[in-house]
Amino acid sequence: MIESDKSQNGENALPELLCPAGDMESLRAAVLFGADAVYLAGKTYGMRQGAANFSGEELSEAVSFAHAAGIKVYLTCNTLPHSNEIDRLPEFVKTAANTGVDAFILSDLGVLEVVKKHAPKVDIHASVQSGIVNYAAARMLHSMGASRVILARELTLEEIAYIRVKTPPELTLETFVHGAVCVSHSARCLLSDYLTGRDANRGECAQPCRWKYRLVEETRPGLYFPVNEDADGCYIMNANDLNMIRHIPELAAAGIGSFKIEGRAKSAYYTAVTAASYRRAIDHFSGVYENRTLPKWVCQELDKISHRPYSTGFYFGRPHGQQTPETGGYIRKYQVAAVAEGYEEGALLVTQRNRFFPGSELDVLAPGMEPEIITAGKLFDETGAELETANRPMQKIRIQGAKPFPPGSLLRIKVYN
Repeated sequence: MIESDKSQNGENALPELLCPAGDMESLRAAVLFGADAVYLAGKTYGMRQGAANFSGEELSEAVSFAHAAGIKVYLTCNTLPHSNEIDRLPEFVKTAANTGVDAFILSDLGVLEVVKKHAPKVDIHASVQSGIVNYAAARMLHSMGASRVILARELTLEEIAYIRVKTPPELTLETFVHGAVCVSHSARCLLSDYLTGRDANRGECAQPCRWKYRLVEETRPGLYFPVNEDADGCYIMNANDLNMIRHIPELAAAGIGSFKIEGRAKSAYYTAVTAASYRRAIDHFSGVYENRTLPKWVCQELDKISHRPYSTGFYFGRPHGQQTPETGGYIRKYQVAAVAEGYEEGALLVTQRNRFFPGSELDVLAPGMEPEIITAGKLFDETGAELETANRPMQKIRIQGAKPFPPGSLLRIKVYN
């Protein structure tokens, strides 16, 4: 059972579920499927320049939407900006503060100073980029104004519990519980900038740790040797993805107040599935559900998103064999066929995303519900014409005879490859 963390959101509060929002669609998915808070970025100063991110106007819309649903919004401002970028930062900070963001996530001390001066009423969260591995660093950042620290990924549960004991109770501890893991210490990487000129510490990582590498001996240029016996080469730095869905009680017992899911550069589908699974697991282990056995579907859902092999990272000690050198790619078994929009006259109204057919077996994930398998009946377009296949992305389609599902429900189909 999860013990309530009174330092997090008041009396009898559960650990926060913090989900990624790389764009407005992902934000809506996070809200719909159970997030307590989201983290996102503006068009600059965020560590995920590959994501769509939010303009000033879009950020204002996002904050209003989230707050209307009771969801907090944390703005990442966690790059390591150069001096010319610092000059432009005050205006960015003031604009963001005016939208009502609940916190800035940052790591650079100069950025911290700017935020304290120009947005004094907005909370400060010390980013994982800060490399916080001990209680002294956590306490110092708290004394400098941080209400939360996001701990380094290299810590064990035992080390986190010790930090919790040695830090003020009003300081929230946040850790990543799911998603991609960077091979570099606390995600600070120079390899991308060195090889490609794309600085990982400024949100432009080329992910060279996922590339295939071979050796060359200097007197034999052009002759490449595989790192191992595999004919496909070796991805020697390719870390497995993190998955702590089965260990919610241990995370809470260590004093972690916010469970963070990685993935601002990933799809709204990824956000929806991870939010739904972790929401159900947190509620289950908190005693909201009487059955003490975590339903199988909660863990199985995380196999239905694109992912690398899963691991538990450093939480239970130094990981061994938690790299996958055979490939740098993802495991992908499902894709979204359609998204539910409504129900009318015995037909489920959907927007098509990937091809499916009458008779296709569809795996439906609806907000707050256990996944359900349905078989698609006859398909009709907006003019009433019957369709032999649904193969036009964003086409409005009626699935005749399907039961109602709430708007935003995801209809998935297996990928055979």
